[in-house]
Amino acid sequence: MKPLRYIAVVFIIYLVAGCNGSKVPVVGFVDAFEDATVGQARVGFTDALKKGGYSEAEHTVKIEYRNGQGSIPTVVQIANYFINKPVDILATNTTLSTLACVQKTKTIPIFAMVSPTPERMKVLDNYGRNPPNLFGAVEDLKYIDTSFKLIPQLLKPKMGKLTVGVIYNESEPQSKDALEVIKKQAAASNVDLVIAPVYTSADAQLVTQSILNKNIDAFFALPDNIVFASFETILKGCDAKFVPIFTSEAGLVKRGAVVAFGADMYQWGYQAGEQAVQYLKTRDTTGLHPTMVKVRRRVYNPAMVAKYHITVPTNFQAVK
Repeated sequence: MKPLRYIAVVFIIYLVAGCNGSKVPVVGFVDAFEDATVGQARVGFTDALKKGGYSEAEHTVKIEYRNGQGSIPTVVQIANYFINKPVDILATNTTLSTLACVQKTKTIPIFAMVSPTPERMKVLDNYGRNPPNLFGAVEDLKYIDTSFKLIPQLLKPKMGKLTVGVIYNESEPQSKDALEVIKKQAAASNVDLVIAPVYTSADAQLVTQSILNKNIDAFFALPDNIVFASFETILKGCDAKFVPIFTSEAGLVKRGAVVAFGADMYQWGYQAGEQAVQYLKTRDTTGLHPTMVKVRRRVYNPAMVAKYHITVPTNFQAVK
């Protein structure tokens, strides 16, 4: 019996070792807030994982999802939870999530989406280098001037000098940076701006209304977390005053903006997911780095274009 007992113990040890060797990787997904547009990036990220062989349905990956609901302390708490667990990789959706994770870990790979470049997030080291564990897809806001130019291009033939309303979040780096880009483009296009800061989603209605009361011709929706989260409130106010919304975010067109030249959120997440797959397969970050978002689209909302009697160029794609 002794030899049999010995064989059984060895067999159990072998099984345990085998299980540990084929451990299912765990992804900690940190979302900053609930939003239909930004949420498309998460779908793209998980689809890229599936295509790469990492599917929750097939038990080849475990994705733990947490949402900060727009609260900075909550997002930081989520980051700490995943880091202490620890997870194999972090996926961060929007700037707030990315910043929280970059500030908390230098070892767990972070795959960012819907976030600006490390330089714009001000996370470079003293030698101007990116955080060693930051990867994914980022943007540098250079496309925003192209988006803003659509306003005088599409509205100017029908009226004189235009006045455009903008709200921005002072605590969000990419929001302030985007505003500076717009200011320069507005000056070059002879467009007046009516600008107001907004601090929380709860402020969006009153701030938007104050801008609309100044007889603006159009509203420009920045790549801003509060704008994303409050878009339906902004849209309701603009519709009541018959003011079209232009934007640099393609996902907002489906929700009621007129036109945009901007990133496809799904593809943005997918691009970050492809990098995550590469790392999970090799456990090696060689060749990985934050890359510029690749897919930008010119899109329009047919119902809104008709409502405001706007003619869009033929190279724009309708969204439903």
